Parts: sequence; C-alpha cells; structure tokens
Amino acid sequence: MQIIIVGCGKVGRTLAEQLQEEEIDLVLIDTSAEKINNLTNDIDALGIVGNGASINTLMEAGIESADILIAVTASDELNLLCCLIGQKTSRCQTIARVRNPIYSKEIGFIKERLGVTMIINPEFAAAQEISRLLRFPSAITIDTFARGRVELLKFKVMPEFGLDGMSVSQLSDKFRCDILVCAIESRDMVAIPGGNHIIHNGDFVSIIASPMNAALFFKKIGLKTNQVKSAILVGGGTISYYLARALLAMKIRVKIIEKDKNRCEVLSDILPEATIINGDGTDKALLLEEGLTRTESFVTLTNMDEENIFLSLFAKTLSNAKLVAKVNRLSYDEIIDSLDIGSVIYPKYITADYILQYVRAMQNTIGSNVETLYHILDNRAEALEFAIHETSPVVGIPLSELHLKKNLLVGCLNRNGRIRIPRGQDTIRVGDTVIIVTTNKGLRDICDILER
Repeated sequence: MQIIIVGCGKVGRTLAEQLQEEEIDLVLIDTSAEKINNLTNDIDALGIVGNGASINTLMEAGIESADILIAVTASDELNLLCCLIGQKTSRCQTIARVRNPIYSKEIGFIKERLGVTMIINPEFAAAQEISRLLRFPSAITIDTFARGRVELLKFKVMPEFGLDGMSVSQLSDKFRCDILVCAIESRDMVAIPGGNHIIHNGDFVSIIASPMNAALFFKKIGLKTNQVKSAILVGGGTISYYLARALLAMKIRVKIIEKDKNRCEVLSDILPEATIINGDGTDKALLLEEGLTRTESFVTLTNMDEENIFLSLFAKTLSNAKLVAKVNRLSYDEIIDSLDIGSVIYPKYITADYILQYVRAMQNTIGSNVETLYHILDNRAEALEFAIHETSPVVGIPLSELHLKKNLLVGCLNRNGRIRIPRGQDTIRVGDTVIIVTTNKGLRDICDILER
C-alpha cells in the first residue's frame, strides 16, 4: 500500500511514525525542507519539498498509483484542495483534516459532492473525548466501541477501594459485575493480565464493560459515577467551543476564561448559555474568584502545554474537581503521565488513531474488518474492534480451544447489539463484532489473533 501525507507538523509526524510500522510505502510532502529532513532522518519514507496542492508535486509523489492521500496541513482549505486534486488525478482514497467550526455543518456536502473520503476534526474529536470523561469523572480515559455500547475505562486503584492484594479472578468473584480487566499498569510494568495477576494500590487498571455494568462496578468499589454539574474551561479556542456546546447539551453549567477580549465577544454570541470571563486563566486570584474550589470539573485548553499542566497541578492542591489537561507536544508524555494530574488529552494521537483505523480497514481481507482502533497504555498496546463478515478459522470454535497469541485478550462480543464479556466456551460468529486488547501491534484481520 502506498500513502501520501501532505503536511508534516505534529499530526503528520505522529501519523508517519505510526504508519511506518504498517508495512506501507510512505511519501511525505511539506513546504518546509527542515521538517522533511528531520522526519525522513527518523523514519523510512520518501520526502518531497513542495506544495501538496500542486499537480506537479503530487505527480512527483506518485499520486497516480497511491492508495490514500492524507492532507493534514494547518490550512483546512489547502487540505480540501489537495484531496480534490488528488481525486481528479487518481482513484485514491482521500482524508482531510478540517478544523474550522464553519465547515462542521457541511461535512456531508464535502464528502458527497467533493468526494473526500474521510474528514477528521481533531478539536471536535478531543472535545468529544473530554465530554465523555466529564460524564463519567471517575475514569482517567474512556474509549468507546460498538457505537457506544461498550467502553474501555482506565482508573487508578486507591486504598479506599479495598482492592490491594486482590487477584483479577478474585475481583470478578467478589463484585459479580460483568466486566473484564484487560490491562494493568504499575510503576515498573504493563500487563495484559491473567486471572492470577495481583492488583496493588497505585496501579492503573483498564476494564471493558457496557456503560451500565461499568457504572455498577465503580459504584460497588466506591467511585463517583455521576456526571459533573459544573465546569470551568481555561482557554476559549476551538476545542472549548465544541466542548462547551456538548456540555451545555448535557445540562452542565459552563464557565470559559479567555484573555482575548474579541474572542470573548465571539464566544458570548455563539454560546449564549455559557458564562464567558475576559481574564487571564493563570491568575490565581481570578480562578479563586470564579469558583475553582467549588467547581466539579476544571479543563485547561490553552495553547501552551506548560500552562495547562501547571494549572492542573495548582487546581489539584485546592479542589476535588475532575481535572483534564490538553497537551499538544508528544515528546514528554511519559513525564506528564507520571504527574498524576487527572486526564491528559492528546489531540494528535486521537487524529492519528482515527486515520490508522481507516488504513487498517483498507488492508484487511474481506473476512473481517477493523471498525475501531485505539492506542492504549501509553502507545504500548492496541484495542481493536473487528467486524466478522464471513467464516474463518476463529469462527464457531470455543475461545478456550483457540491458540491465541500471548498478551492478547478477547475482551467483548457484540452480537446484534447484545454485549457479552466472553468466557472460555463462548464462540465468535459471523455478524459479531469482537473487541481485542493486545500488545501485539499491527493486527489487520481477526485471524491475526491466532498463533501461526
């Protein structure tokens, strides 16, 4: 498979780094020679310095034989133009990053009439992820499958839960909730656990369950499961707009602090139900005056990662609010995760996962298809949802008799909308969707779960 990426900024780099593991021929286009040189020094790809909307540049990149063109420059219009020209000169699939809210209501027209295969909006996707977290504040991360019928949730084990020293199988027996513990992160290891794995205070545990069963489990161990009632957002950018709109629809009180007066006036017009404060979100006195100690959630969405992290650390000392921080730079994610500042959102990862999911789906055989894909456990594992279209070596055989790869769990079966955490005698059937959690990267077909 040959893929052309136009735009080598943060999203383009992240995408290129992940796609190089997929046995794909990559061609990278950017107007900056420095970006091209830096990226091609790190990964195996052909780099071209030029304008991705130029037919000559695309022809040099091999557009006539390309399978997918991905345009992720900083300009929505340039991304759409690249895709339009790409489609007129070849039969390739096209993916465009489109961020401006003006276009959000025109996605159907853009896809149908302009022929763009897929539209990605990182800010909207990030806002959706944050809104899920505020709906279920006990979780650090929430990934959804089966159109929202199944969730993968991560939480931190605290002493008051009484889980320290308990094995995974004991956890299931004691609480009798239909959940599956699919991953455990401790200070020195990451594991896809078996039944004998011991849970300790401070571990980060990921579970798969339906939203109802997850809420029941969290309630039994003493974790808050109700959505927040109020939110303070620091920064009035595009993510704040999308997030405020979603939270207001959930009947959550929203207050946005933004230091640019003109932007405040715009937000006041388009979000009349929200409270817009013109001020510096890093001002301690202002935060206290606007209710930091009383709010149930505090989300930092400025353009500076350091501000977002620092503000979350500050809020942690004064408030019991659910904390969410947006981080754009990916270089220091291990350090950031160790700070324990609640939930950290990386819009670039979200975008790359959506696109990688589509690429995997194109690579699959007709027997099954990747419906959903998330990188989890700090990018050391994947959670995938496969749709089973026809019979194969995994269909109709009890799971206990399948020779599954190591460090791999069959996490959930979705059969005609009915969700089941599978046991050893359960079987995969044609028409099911199946959720797999594994540290084995690059699964493209459901048969890839088997040892060869």
